[in-house]
Amino acid sequence: MATYRTPNVYVEEISVFPPSVAEVETAIPAFIGFTEKAMETAKDDLLKKPMRIRSMKEYEQYFGGPEPAEISVKADDAGDGFTVELTMPELKYVLHYCMQMYFANGGGPCYVVSVGAYNAPVSDTVLLEGLTAIRSEDEPTLLVVPDAVNLTPAAKYSTIVQAMLTQCGELGDRFSIFDIRRGTKLLNSGEWNGSRERFGNDYLKYGAAYYPFLTSALNYHITSDQDGVPGENVNITHPVSDTNATEVKLTSLKSSKTGLYNAVLAKLDTQFVVLPPSAAVAGIYARTDKERGVWKAPANASLNRVIAPAVKIDDEIQGGMNVDPTSGKSINAIRSFMGKGNLVWGARTLAGNDNEWRYVPVRRLFNMVEESVKKSTYWAVFEPNDANTWTKVRGMIENYLVQKWREGALAGATPKEAFFVRCGLGTTMDSQDILEGRMNVEIGMAAVRPAEFIILKFSHMLQTS
Repeated sequence: MATYRTPNVYVEEISVFPPSVAEVETAIPAFIGFTEKAMETAKDDLLKKPMRIRSMKEYEQYFGGPEPAEISVKADDAGDGFTVELTMPELKYVLHYCMQMYFANGGGPCYVVSVGAYNAPVSDTVLLEGLTAIRSEDEPTLLVVPDAVNLTPAAKYSTIVQAMLTQCGELGDRFSIFDIRRGTKLLNSGEWNGSRERFGNDYLKYGAAYYPFLTSALNYHITSDQDGVPGENVNITHPVSDTNATEVKLTSLKSSKTGLYNAVLAKLDTQFVVLPPSAAVAGIYARTDKERGVWKAPANASLNRVIAPAVKIDDEIQGGMNVDPTSGKSINAIRSFMGKGNLVWGARTLAGNDNEWRYVPVRRLFNMVEESVKKSTYWAVFEPNDANTWTKVRGMIENYLVQKWREGALAGATPKEAFFVRCGLGTTMDSQDILEGRMNVEIGMAAVRPAEFIILKFSHMLQTS
Protein backbone atom coordinates (compact mmCIF):
# COMPACT_ATOMS: atom_id res chain seq x y z
CA MET A 1 0.00 0.00 0.00
CA ALA A 2 1.47 3.33 -1.07
CA THR A 3 1.81 6.19 1.42
CA TYR A 4 0.40 9.52 0.20
CA ARG A 5 1.86 12.76 1.52
CA THR A 6 1.15 15.35 -1.16
CA PRO A 7 -2.43 16.42 -1.99
CA ASN A 8 -3.21 15.17 -5.49
CA VAL A 9 -5.25 12.67 -7.45
CA TYR A 10 -3.68 9.20 -7.58
CA VAL A 11 -4.55 6.25 -9.82
CA GLU A 12 -4.26 2.65 -8.69
CA GLU A 13 -5.00 -0.32 -10.96
CA ILE A 14 -6.53 -3.22 -9.09
CA SER A 15 -6.07 -6.74 -10.41
CA VAL A 16 -9.39 -8.60 -10.26
CA PHE A 17 -8.77 -11.54 -12.58
CA PRO A 18 -7.17 -14.67 -11.16
CA PRO A 19 -4.00 -16.12 -12.73
CA SER A 20 -4.54 -18.73 -15.43
CA VAL A 21 -2.93 -22.01 -16.46
CA ALA A 22 -1.01 -21.88 -19.73
CA GLU A 23 -1.16 -25.32 -21.31
CA VAL A 24 2.10 -26.94 -22.42
CA GLU A 25 2.59 -28.68 -25.75
CA THR A 26 1.83 -32.39 -25.71
CA ALA A 27 3.42 -33.84 -28.86
CA ILE A 28 7.00 -32.60 -29.22
CA PRO A 29 9.08 -35.72 -29.93
CA ALA A 30 12.83 -35.95 -29.48
CA PHE A 31 14.47 -38.23 -32.06
CA ILE A 32 17.90 -39.64 -31.24
CA GLY A 33 20.05 -41.41 -33.80
CA PHE A 34 22.73 -41.29 -36.49
CA THR A 35 22.78 -38.74 -39.31
CA GLU A 36 24.83 -37.93 -42.39
CA LYS A 37 26.06 -34.73 -40.79
CA ALA A 38 25.37 -32.54 -37.77
CA MET A 39 26.14 -29.01 -38.82
CA GLU A 40 24.54 -25.61 -38.38
CA THR A 41 27.46 -23.29 -39.09
CA ALA A 42 30.55 -25.47 -38.58
CA LYS A 43 31.29 -29.19 -38.92
CA ASP A 44 29.84 -31.28 -36.08
CA ASP A 45 28.66 -28.25 -34.12
CA LEU A 46 25.31 -30.00 -33.62
CA LEU A 47 26.79 -33.36 -32.62
CA LYS A 48 25.02 -34.58 -29.45
CA LYS A 49 23.22 -31.26 -29.18
CA PRO A 50 19.41 -31.07 -29.39
CA MET A 51 18.16 -29.09 -32.39
CA ARG A 52 14.55 -28.01 -32.79
CA ILE A 53 13.19 -28.39 -36.32
CA ARG A 54 9.78 -28.03 -37.95
CA SER A 55 10.02 -29.79 -41.30
CA MET A 56 11.87 -32.40 -43.34
CA LYS A 57 13.59 -29.60 -45.22
CA GLU A 58 15.08 -28.29 -41.98
CA TYR A 59 16.18 -31.79 -41.01
CA GLU A 60 18.08 -32.23 -44.28
CA GLN A 61 19.58 -28.75 -43.95
CA TYR A 62 21.15 -29.56 -40.59
CA PHE A 63 21.48 -33.36 -40.64
CA GLY A 64 21.73 -34.36 -44.30
CA GLY A 65 20.21 -37.24 -46.24
CA PRO A 66 19.71 -40.99 -45.78
CA GLU A 67 22.34 -43.67 -45.58
CA PRO A 68 23.77 -44.35 -49.09
CA ALA A 69 23.71 -48.12 -48.72
CA GLU A 70 25.23 -50.24 -51.48
CA ILE A 71 22.67 -52.05 -53.68
CA SER A 72 23.69 -55.17 -55.62
CA VAL A 73 22.07 -56.04 -58.96
CA LYS A 74 22.46 -59.12 -61.13
CA ALA A 75 21.31 -58.14 -64.59
CA ASP A 76 21.46 -59.53 -68.12
CA ASP A 77 20.45 -57.90 -71.39
CA ALA A 78 20.73 -61.04 -73.54
CA GLY A 79 17.75 -61.97 -75.68
CA ASP A 80 14.58 -59.94 -76.12
CA GLY A 81 14.28 -58.59 -72.58
CA PHE A 82 16.16 -57.81 -69.42
CA THR A 83 16.62 -60.00 -66.37
CA VAL A 84 17.13 -58.01 -63.17
CA GLU A 85 17.68 -59.50 -59.71
CA LEU A 86 18.12 -57.14 -56.76
CA THR A 87 19.79 -57.65 -53.40
CA MET A 88 18.69 -54.82 -51.12
CA PRO A 89 20.93 -53.83 -48.20
CA GLU A 90 20.02 -54.08 -44.53
CA LEU A 91 19.92 -50.48 -43.40
CA LYS A 92 22.07 -49.76 -40.39
CA TYR A 93 20.86 -46.18 -39.90
CA VAL A 94 17.15 -45.47 -40.36
CA LEU A 95 16.58 -42.06 -38.75
CA HIS A 96 16.25 -40.12 -42.04
CA TYR A 97 13.60 -42.49 -43.39
CA CYS A 98 11.82 -42.47 -40.01
CA MET A 99 11.70 -38.67 -40.00
CA GLN A 100 9.95 -38.81 -43.37
CA MET A 101 7.36 -41.14 -41.86
CA TYR A 102 6.92 -38.84 -38.87
CA PHE A 103 6.14 -35.76 -40.92
CA ALA A 104 4.00 -37.74 -43.39
CA ASN A 105 1.75 -38.90 -40.55
CA GLY A 106 1.02 -35.49 -39.09
CA GLY A 107 4.17 -34.67 -37.16
CA GLY A 108 5.11 -31.07 -36.40
CA PRO A 109 7.89 -29.41 -34.41
CA CYS A 110 10.36 -31.84 -32.88
CA TYR A 111 13.92 -32.17 -31.61
CA VAL A 112 16.72 -34.15 -33.23
CA VAL A 113 19.89 -35.27 -31.46
CA SER A 114 22.60 -36.60 -33.77
CA VAL A 115 24.93 -38.97 -31.93
CA GLY A 116 27.25 -39.76 -34.82
CA ALA A 117 27.78 -40.05 -38.57
CA TYR A 118 26.96 -43.03 -40.78
CA ASN A 119 30.44 -44.47 -40.43
CA ALA A 120 30.09 -44.71 -36.64
CA PRO A 121 29.14 -48.01 -34.98
CA VAL A 122 25.63 -48.23 -33.55
CA SER A 123 26.38 -48.46 -29.85
CA ASP A 124 24.35 -48.03 -26.70
CA THR A 125 27.00 -45.71 -25.28
CA VAL A 126 26.49 -42.91 -27.82
CA LEU A 127 22.70 -43.32 -27.77
CA LEU A 128 22.79 -42.91 -23.99
CA GLU A 129 24.79 -39.72 -24.49
CA GLY A 130 22.01 -38.47 -26.76
CA LEU A 131 19.44 -39.27 -24.07
CA THR A 132 21.50 -37.34 -21.55
CA ALA A 133 21.62 -34.36 -23.91
CA ILE A 134 17.83 -34.25 -24.38
CA ARG A 135 17.21 -34.57 -20.64
CA SER A 136 18.12 -30.90 -20.11
CA GLU A 137 15.55 -29.74 -22.67
CA ASP A 138 12.20 -28.92 -21.09
CA GLU A 139 9.95 -28.88 -24.17
CA PRO A 140 10.11 -32.50 -25.48
CA THR A 141 7.21 -34.71 -24.43
CA LEU A 142 8.01 -37.88 -26.42
CA LEU A 143 11.21 -39.93 -26.77
CA VAL A 144 11.88 -41.93 -29.95
CA VAL A 145 15.10 -43.84 -30.75
CA PRO A 146 14.46 -45.89 -33.93
CA ASP A 147 18.15 -46.72 -34.52
CA ALA A 148 18.18 -48.67 -31.25
CA VAL A 149 16.59 -51.71 -32.94
CA ASN A 150 19.93 -52.35 -34.66
CA LEU A 151 21.80 -52.72 -31.39
CA THR A 152 23.35 -56.11 -30.75
CA PRO A 153 23.26 -58.02 -28.53
CA ALA A 154 19.72 -57.57 -27.20
CA ALA A 155 21.07 -56.54 -23.78
CA LYS A 156 22.23 -53.26 -25.29
CA TYR A 157 18.72 -52.58 -26.52
CA SER A 158 17.49 -53.23 -22.98
CA THR A 159 19.92 -50.61 -21.70
CA ILE A 160 18.46 -47.97 -24.01
CA VAL A 161 14.76 -48.65 -23.45
CA GLN A 162 15.17 -48.82 -19.67
CA ALA A 163 17.14 -45.56 -19.73
CA MET A 164 14.31 -43.94 -21.71
CA LEU A 165 11.68 -45.14 -19.22
CA THR A 166 13.81 -43.97 -16.30
CA GLN A 167 14.18 -40.49 -17.75
CA CYS A 168 10.43 -40.27 -18.35
CA GLY A 169 9.66 -41.45 -14.83
CA GLU A 170 12.13 -39.13 -13.12
CA LEU A 171 11.14 -36.03 -15.09
CA GLY A 172 7.43 -36.85 -15.27
CA ASP A 173 6.85 -34.72 -18.36
CA ARG A 174 7.53 -37.13 -21.25
CA PHE A 175 6.55 -40.48 -22.69
CA SER A 176 8.51 -43.09 -24.69
CA ILE A 177 7.51 -44.86 -27.90
CA PHE A 178 9.28 -48.17 -28.49
CA ASP A 179 9.81 -50.66 -31.29
CA ILE A 180 10.04 -54.42 -30.87
CA ARG A 181 13.33 -55.83 -32.12
CA ARG A 182 13.10 -58.32 -34.99
CA GLY A 183 9.82 -56.73 -35.95
CA THR A 184 9.99 -58.11 -39.49
CA LYS A 185 9.17 -61.66 -38.39
CA LEU A 186 6.34 -63.37 -36.56
CA LEU A 187 7.53 -63.94 -33.01
CA ASN A 188 6.81 -67.12 -31.05
CA SER A 189 5.88 -67.20 -27.37
CA GLY A 190 9.47 -67.50 -26.18
CA GLU A 191 10.55 -64.52 -28.28
CA TRP A 192 7.65 -62.47 -26.92
CA ASN A 193 8.77 -63.23 -23.38
CA GLY A 194 12.28 -62.09 -24.27
CA SER A 195 10.97 -58.90 -25.88
CA ARG A 196 8.97 -58.01 -22.78
CA GLU A 197 11.87 -58.74 -20.45
CA ARG A 198 13.97 -56.07 -22.15
CA PHE A 199 11.73 -53.31 -20.79
CA GLY A 200 12.47 -54.16 -17.17
CA ASN A 201 9.88 -53.46 -14.45
CA ASP A 202 10.28 -49.78 -13.59
CA TYR A 203 8.28 -46.81 -14.91
CA LEU A 204 6.32 -49.00 -17.35
CA LYS A 205 3.42 -46.53 -17.36
CA TYR A 206 5.65 -44.01 -19.16
CA GLY A 207 6.09 -46.01 -22.38
CA ALA A 208 4.26 -47.92 -25.11
CA ALA A 209 5.60 -50.45 -27.61
CA TYR A 210 4.40 -51.15 -31.15
CA TYR A 211 4.75 -54.17 -33.45
CA PRO A 212 5.44 -55.09 -36.26
CA PHE A 213 7.72 -53.10 -38.55
CA LEU A 214 6.15 -51.30 -41.50
CA THR A 215 6.73 -51.72 -45.22
CA SER A 216 6.81 -48.05 -46.13
CA ALA A 217 6.14 -46.39 -49.46
CA LEU A 218 9.68 -44.98 -49.41
CA ASN A 219 12.24 -46.19 -51.94
CA TYR A 220 15.88 -46.83 -51.12
CA HIS A 221 18.09 -43.81 -51.58
CA ILE A 222 19.90 -43.76 -54.96
CA THR A 223 22.98 -41.55 -55.14
CA SER A 224 24.25 -39.77 -58.27
CA ASP A 225 27.69 -39.38 -59.81
CA GLN A 226 29.46 -36.08 -60.47
CA ASP A 227 27.40 -35.55 -63.62
CA GLY A 228 24.14 -36.03 -61.73
CA VAL A 229 23.39 -39.48 -63.18
CA PRO A 230 21.51 -41.65 -60.60
CA GLY A 231 22.89 -45.04 -59.65
CA GLU A 232 26.31 -44.44 -58.13
CA ASN A 233 25.54 -46.72 -55.16
CA VAL A 234 24.07 -49.46 -57.39
CA ASN A 235 26.53 -52.19 -58.40
CA ILE A 236 25.86 -54.26 -61.54
CA THR A 237 27.51 -57.65 -61.91
CA HIS A 238 28.79 -59.38 -65.09
CA PRO A 239 27.83 -60.00 -67.94
CA VAL A 240 26.31 -56.56 -68.61
CA SER A 241 29.58 -54.76 -69.27
CA ASP A 242 31.19 -54.61 -72.71
CA THR A 243 34.59 -54.66 -71.00
CA ASN A 244 33.71 -57.97 -69.25
CA ALA A 245 34.33 -56.37 -65.88
CA THR A 246 32.95 -58.38 -62.99
CA GLU A 247 31.20 -55.34 -61.55
CA VAL A 248 30.31 -51.84 -62.76
CA LYS A 249 28.35 -48.92 -61.41
CA LEU A 250 24.83 -48.46 -62.75
CA THR A 251 25.75 -44.93 -63.81
CA SER A 252 28.23 -46.32 -66.36
CA LEU A 253 25.35 -47.96 -68.27
CA LYS A 254 23.47 -44.69 -68.81
CA SER A 255 25.03 -44.05 -72.23
CA SER A 256 25.99 -47.55 -73.41
CA LYS A 257 23.00 -49.64 -72.36
CA THR A 258 20.11 -47.23 -71.86
CA GLY A 259 17.44 -49.93 -71.94
CA LEU A 260 19.05 -51.97 -69.20
CA TYR A 261 19.76 -48.83 -67.21
CA ASN A 262 16.09 -47.84 -67.28
CA ALA A 263 15.02 -51.41 -66.48
CA VAL A 264 17.17 -51.45 -63.35
CA LEU A 265 15.84 -48.06 -62.22
CA ALA A 266 12.28 -49.26 -62.81
CA LYS A 267 12.99 -52.36 -60.74
CA LEU A 268 14.45 -50.26 -57.94
CA ASP A 269 11.21 -48.24 -57.84
CA THR A 270 9.42 -51.40 -56.69
CA GLN A 271 11.69 -51.88 -53.67
CA PHE A 272 10.47 -50.28 -50.44
CA VAL A 273 12.19 -49.66 -47.14
CA VAL A 274 10.98 -51.62 -44.10
CA LEU A 275 11.10 -49.42 -40.99
CA PRO A 276 10.43 -49.63 -37.25
CA PRO A 277 7.02 -48.05 -36.51
CA SER A 278 7.89 -45.68 -33.64
CA ALA A 279 8.41 -42.54 -35.75
CA ALA A 280 5.19 -43.03 -37.74
CA VAL A 281 3.33 -43.63 -34.47
CA ALA A 282 4.82 -40.41 -33.06
CA GLY A 283 3.26 -38.65 -36.04
CA ILE A 284 -0.08 -40.25 -35.16
CA TYR A 285 0.30 -38.94 -31.60
CA ALA A 286 0.91 -35.42 -32.92
CA ARG A 287 -1.98 -35.60 -35.39
CA THR A 288 -4.43 -36.93 -32.81
CA ASP A 289 -3.42 -34.31 -30.24
CA LYS A 290 -3.94 -31.55 -32.78
CA GLU A 291 -7.26 -32.77 -34.16
CA ARG A 292 -8.90 -34.20 -31.02
CA GLY A 293 -6.75 -33.70 -27.93
CA VAL A 294 -4.23 -35.61 -25.85
CA TRP A 295 -7.08 -37.47 -24.10
CA LYS A 296 -8.08 -39.20 -27.37
CA ALA A 297 -6.38 -42.56 -27.81
CA PRO A 298 -3.86 -42.47 -30.70
CA ALA A 299 -5.43 -45.61 -32.14
CA ASN A 300 -7.89 -46.62 -34.87
CA ALA A 301 -5.89 -44.11 -36.91
CA SER A 302 -4.65 -44.76 -40.42
CA LEU A 303 -0.97 -44.66 -41.29
CA ASN A 304 0.19 -42.65 -44.28
CA ARG A 305 2.93 -43.79 -46.67
CA VAL A 306 2.63 -47.36 -45.41
CA ILE A 307 2.03 -50.22 -47.82
CA ALA A 308 1.43 -52.87 -45.17
CA PRO A 309 2.69 -54.14 -41.83
CA ALA A 310 5.69 -56.44 -42.28
CA VAL A 311 3.82 -59.17 -40.35
CA LYS A 312 0.12 -59.92 -40.71
CA ILE A 313 -1.55 -60.05 -37.29
CA ASP A 314 -4.93 -61.63 -36.57
CA ASP A 315 -7.16 -61.47 -33.49
CA GLU A 316 -5.57 -64.50 -31.83
CA ILE A 317 -2.04 -63.13 -32.17
CA GLN A 318 -3.04 -59.69 -30.93
CA GLY A 319 -4.85 -61.19 -27.94
CA GLY A 320 -1.54 -62.49 -26.60
CA MET A 321 0.14 -59.15 -27.33
CA ASN A 322 -2.55 -57.01 -25.73
CA VAL A 323 -3.09 -58.96 -22.51
CA ASP A 324 -0.21 -60.88 -20.96
CA PRO A 325 -1.02 -62.44 -17.56
CA THR A 326 2.62 -63.32 -16.83
CA SER A 327 4.44 -60.00 -17.20
CA GLY A 328 1.48 -57.65 -17.51
CA LYS A 329 3.23 -55.80 -20.33
CA SER A 330 1.09 -54.96 -23.33
CA ILE A 331 2.36 -54.55 -26.89
CA ASN A 332 0.25 -52.51 -29.32
CA ALA A 333 -0.47 -53.98 -32.74
CA ILE A 334 -0.44 -52.34 -36.15
CA ARG A 335 -2.83 -54.17 -38.44
CA SER A 336 -4.17 -54.08 -41.96
CA PHE A 337 -7.94 -54.31 -42.42
CA MET A 338 -9.84 -54.90 -45.62
CA GLY A 339 -11.35 -51.65 -46.85
CA LYS A 340 -9.86 -49.63 -43.96
CA GLY A 341 -6.14 -49.72 -44.61
CA ASN A 342 -3.30 -49.89 -42.11
CA LEU A 343 -4.35 -48.89 -38.62
CA VAL A 344 -2.73 -48.48 -35.22
CA TRP A 345 -4.84 -51.00 -33.30
CA GLY A 346 -3.80 -50.62 -29.68
CA ALA A 347 -3.53 -47.90 -27.04
CA ARG A 348 -2.00 -49.53 -23.98
CA THR A 349 1.10 -48.56 -22.09
CA LEU A 350 3.62 -51.20 -21.10
CA ALA A 351 1.75 -51.32 -17.77
CA GLY A 352 -1.10 -53.09 -19.53
CA ASN A 353 -2.57 -54.70 -16.39
CA ASP A 354 -2.51 -51.50 -14.31
CA ASN A 355 -6.06 -50.17 -13.89
CA GLU A 356 -4.79 -46.63 -13.29
CA TRP A 357 -2.20 -46.32 -16.06
CA ARG A 358 -3.27 -48.95 -18.59
CA TYR A 359 -4.01 -46.51 -21.40
CA VAL A 360 -1.70 -44.17 -23.28
CA PRO A 361 -4.12 -41.17 -23.35
CA VAL A 362 -4.66 -41.33 -19.57
CA ARG A 363 -0.92 -41.21 -18.83
CA ARG A 364 -0.32 -38.42 -21.33
CA LEU A 365 -3.31 -36.38 -20.10
CA PHE A 366 -1.93 -36.45 -16.56
CA ASN A 367 1.51 -35.53 -17.92
CA MET A 368 0.02 -32.48 -19.63
CA VAL A 369 -2.07 -31.31 -16.68
CA GLU A 370 0.71 -31.89 -14.15
CA GLU A 371 3.28 -29.97 -16.18
CA SER A 372 0.87 -27.15 -17.09
CA VAL A 373 -0.28 -26.61 -13.51
CA LYS A 374 3.27 -26.89 -12.17
CA LYS A 375 4.60 -24.18 -14.47
CA SER A 376 1.61 -21.92 -13.93
CA THR A 377 1.92 -22.10 -10.14
CA TYR A 378 5.45 -20.68 -9.91
CA TRP A 379 4.01 -17.23 -9.21
CA ALA A 380 2.81 -18.51 -5.81
CA VAL A 381 6.30 -19.39 -4.58
CA PHE A 382 7.11 -17.07 -1.62
CA GLU A 383 3.59 -15.59 -1.66
CA PRO A 384 1.91 -15.41 1.77
CA ASN A 385 0.78 -18.92 2.71
CA ASP A 386 -2.73 -17.80 3.64
CA ALA A 387 -6.33 -18.14 2.52
CA ASN A 388 -6.01 -15.48 -0.18
CA THR A 389 -3.22 -17.36 -1.96
CA TRP A 390 -4.98 -20.70 -1.50
CA THR A 391 -8.14 -19.31 -3.08
CA LYS A 392 -6.25 -17.92 -6.06
CA VAL A 393 -4.40 -21.18 -6.67
CA ARG A 394 -7.55 -23.24 -6.28
CA GLY A 395 -9.54 -20.97 -8.59
CA MET A 396 -6.79 -20.99 -11.23
CA ILE A 397 -6.67 -24.77 -11.37
CA GLU A 398 -10.45 -25.19 -11.24
CA ASN A 399 -10.95 -22.81 -14.16
CA TYR A 400 -8.45 -24.79 -16.21
CA LEU A 401 -10.01 -28.15 -15.39
CA VAL A 402 -13.50 -26.87 -16.16
CA GLN A 403 -12.26 -26.02 -19.63
CA LYS A 404 -10.75 -29.50 -20.04
CA TRP A 405 -14.07 -31.02 -18.91
CA ARG A 406 -15.95 -28.99 -21.50
CA GLU A 407 -13.52 -30.16 -24.19
CA GLY A 408 -14.23 -33.79 -23.29
CA ALA A 409 -11.03 -34.69 -21.46
CA LEU A 410 -12.76 -35.51 -18.17
CA ALA A 411 -15.70 -37.80 -17.45
CA GLY A 412 -18.73 -36.68 -15.44
CA ALA A 413 -22.08 -34.94 -15.91
CA THR A 414 -20.91 -31.93 -13.89
CA PRO A 415 -17.51 -30.43 -13.02
CA LYS A 416 -17.97 -31.71 -9.48
CA GLU A 417 -18.11 -35.27 -10.81
CA ALA A 418 -15.17 -34.68 -13.17
CA PHE A 419 -12.53 -33.32 -10.79
CA PHE A 420 -11.72 -31.82 -7.41
CA VAL A 421 -9.13 -29.28 -6.27
CA ARG A 422 -8.35 -28.95 -2.56
CA CYS A 423 -6.06 -26.48 -0.86
CA GLY A 424 -6.44 -25.11 2.63
CA LEU A 425 -5.72 -25.38 6.33
CA GLY A 426 -7.48 -28.37 7.80
CA THR A 427 -7.99 -30.04 4.41
CA THR A 428 -4.58 -30.44 2.78
CA MET A 429 -2.39 -28.73 5.40
CA ASP A 430 -1.97 -28.54 9.12
CA SER A 431 -0.22 -25.92 11.22
CA GLN A 432 3.09 -27.74 10.95
CA ASP A 433 2.93 -27.49 7.14
CA ILE A 434 2.39 -23.74 7.44
CA LEU A 435 5.35 -23.37 9.78
CA GLU A 436 7.59 -25.31 7.39
CA GLY A 437 6.50 -23.26 4.39
CA ARG A 438 4.56 -25.97 2.55
CA MET A 439 1.39 -25.33 0.55
CA ASN A 440 -0.23 -28.62 -0.39
CA VAL A 441 -2.64 -28.79 -3.30
CA GLU A 442 -4.57 -31.97 -4.05
CA ILE A 443 -6.06 -32.51 -7.51
CA GLY A 444 -8.19 -35.44 -8.63
CA MET A 445 -9.41 -36.04 -12.17
CA ALA A 446 -11.81 -38.55 -13.70
CA ALA A 447 -9.98 -39.09 -16.98
CA VAL A 448 -11.93 -40.50 -19.90
CA ARG A 449 -10.78 -43.93 -21.01
CA PRO A 450 -10.99 -45.44 -24.48
CA ALA A 451 -13.72 -47.96 -25.32
CA GLU A 452 -11.29 -50.76 -26.09
CA PHE A 453 -13.88 -53.52 -26.18
CA ILE A 454 -17.34 -52.84 -27.60
CA ILE A 455 -19.77 -55.65 -26.79
CA LEU A 456 -23.06 -55.82 -28.71
CA LYS A 457 -25.64 -58.10 -27.10
CA PHE A 458 -28.50 -59.51 -29.16
CA SER A 459 -31.48 -61.58 -28.10
CA HIS A 460 -34.78 -62.86 -29.50
CA MET A 461 -38.06 -61.05 -28.78
CA LEU A 462 -41.36 -62.85 -28.64
CA GLN A 463 -43.94 -61.82 -31.19
CA THR A 464 -46.54 -59.56 -29.59
CA SER A 465 -49.01 -58.94 -32.43
